Amino acid sequence: MAGEGSERQQPSSRLQQVKNDAVKPLVTFVELGSNNCIPCRKMQPVMKAIESKYGQQIQVVFHDVWQSEQRHYAEQYKIQLIPTQVFLDNEGMEFFRHEGFFAEEEIDALLQKRGLKPNAGQ
Repeated sequence: MAGEGSERQQPSSRLQQVKNDAVKPLVTFVELGSNNCIPCRKMQPVMKAIESKYGQQIQVVFHDVWQSEQRHYAEQYKIQLIPTQVFLDNEGMEFFRHEGFFAEEEIDALLQKRGLKPNAGQ
């Protein structure tokens, strides 16, 4: 009976893994900046547009490194200035970094080289 129970759980476990893989973003876009920094504020609509355009293919994360509870991200990512954009693959490995304002068109080009496709109708 124990074998029978594990056989029933196994397909369910595989199905859950497939579901998890299906929604796992291909790229994580980490924006390190501050709400009080003018170039950082200019990145806000760019981040929203990228998130909207690429949907589940990308995860966009913003850390305000001037806030005491988020300052450790500046050290973690070893940033020199803000805004800094760090792009991670689906394994969490950094594959690209940019400092300063990063235009939406340039981010599009970078993401499309990584195989991401804009959502239909965008």
